Amino acid sequence: MNASAAIVQSIRAVLKQRGMTYRDLAQALDVSEPTVKRDLSRRDFSLSRLDKICAVLDVSAADLAQGTAKASSPQSQLSKQQEQALVRDPRLLVVTYLLAGDWKPSDIVSTFQLDENALVKIFLRLDELQIIDFRPPNRIKRLVARNFSWRRDGPVHQFFLARVAPEFLGAAFDAPTDELHFIGGNLSAASMARMKMAIVQLVDEFEELARQDCRLPLEFRDGCSALLALRKWEFSEFTRLRRKK
Repeated sequence: MNASAAIVQSIRAVLKQRGMTYRDLAQALDVSEPTVKRDLSRRDFSLSRLDKICAVLDVSAADLAQGTAKASSPQSQLSKQQEQALVRDPRLLVVTYLLAGDWKPSDIVSTFQLDENALVKIFLRLDELQIIDFRPPNRIKRLVARNFSWRRDGPVHQFFLARVAPEFLGAAFDAPTDELHFIGGNLSAASMARMKMAIVQLVDEFEELARQDCRLPLEFRDGCSALLALRKWEFSEFTRLRRKK
């Protein structure tokens, strides 16, 4: 296999590992999807184009040529120190979630009360915390997964219980796209396991839709959250009425 064929094969392999499509790569390179497809099929693109592809995929040309390029796995959970830093400065927390949701810096500046200088300072702090890899002026590599989870009983979990959950559940849920159900019943262990699997599948579907929709312009997307929970639990007023054993 010649060098150009090896490079193209490696590019396709890294795209697959990252779950990226040709369209995703084209958007990152600011070219059309047919252009990317044509260049890869013909194995004919300039060195400057190859440099940009390497920058997007965060790999070296040498690794692509040798077939050793691999997509690094993003963090699925933050450390306690990272969470403490995010909770201390809500701006860091907001920008972390926006970047995890594939927001572009220009969209953040146009939507929120953050100018470019303030945003760069936040990027530098997130880089210091190893949440992103920031290379000025505008190259950002996310080091956390889009759906990263917080630590059980950690700083962000406590912040969620104290600030986020009450605000979320305190709404009327009366918009056409809103839905709220609180259900309860007596289930066997097997049924509990089945419900848990159904929740995991629903979360996976949500993540896939979010990944697909991140390609759309910002004006076609709205912030959306879902709270899914399942646990063995009984309302305390019920427990007080139980007969003593």
